[in-house]
Amino acid sequence: MGAAAGFVGLVIIVAVVAVLLSLSVRMVQQYQRGIVFRFGRVLERVRQPGLHLIVPIADRMVRVSMQTTVIGVPAQGAITRDNVTLTVDAVVYYRVVDPVKVLVNVRDYPSAVLQVAQTALRSVIGKADLDTLLGDRDRINAELKSVIDAPTEKPWGLLIERVEVKDVSLPEGMKRSMSRQAEAERERRARVIAADGEFQASRRLADASQAMANTPGAYQLRLLQTVVEVAAEKNSTLVMPIPVELLRFFSDFTRPAREAGSARPDLESMTGSPVVPSGDGHPREGHR
Repeated sequence: MGAAAGFVGLVIIVAVVAVLLSLSVRMVQQYQRGIVFRFGRVLERVRQPGLHLIVPIADRMVRVSMQTTVIGVPAQGAITRDNVTLTVDAVVYYRVVDPVKVLVNVRDYPSAVLQVAQTALRSVIGKADLDTLLGDRDRINAELKSVIDAPTEKPWGLLIERVEVKDVSLPEGMKRSMSRQAEAERERRARVIAADGEFQASRRLADASQAMANTPGAYQLRLLQTVVEVAAEKNSTLVMPIPVELLRFFSDFTRPAREAGSARPDLESMTGSPVVPSGDGHPREGHR
């Protein structure tokens, strides 16, 4: 009987020790930090990842995740500075940097961050115009981050890592107006580019014409090149004009003969009568 009673007592002691160990041993994961409350008061030392012993009944450990948390901000109706009504939604990335402040200074901090993000989104959109919101998204994201980070970092122990505007929904009338504006802008650019191209082409043609005028035979070479290009076409009819150089050659060839001749043949051809010189040296018409 004494041995049995001793065995039962040993079993009870082992059970009590097991229960005490289960109540006092806590495990903290790598991505967590443990905060111990002793009789409701926070202990200064933050428990790092691993196994930790706490005093049963007197201590209570709360684990806080240090991972980056992503929350989506629902679509918010806002009015821009230039009085354009639109709907904007965003996404916020944040993480805990001070687990004690997160547990002590704020209750349900994910919901608190969401409310601050919604308020900041309306405030920042109201201070920006539509062109900035659509064209300079990085600036809007930076302003949102600074506005949300101000009331959450020091008081709540949270760090806002990134804030991004996801989508901007415009009214249908505004979309049509922007489409017409973009189309008009593209047409204007196309006309400017076409006019600039014509101007450059005319300058090049003028330079080419000047160069050809200063180079003998350039027009003839250009004519031969055109003949080759036209001859390459099928069923082409080619009309060869008289080259200007050929006419110029005959003009230069006959010029000495015209200069050597006197006015007599010209007068005889005009009057049909022979011209004889008079005593005073002036020609006069004779009689046959």
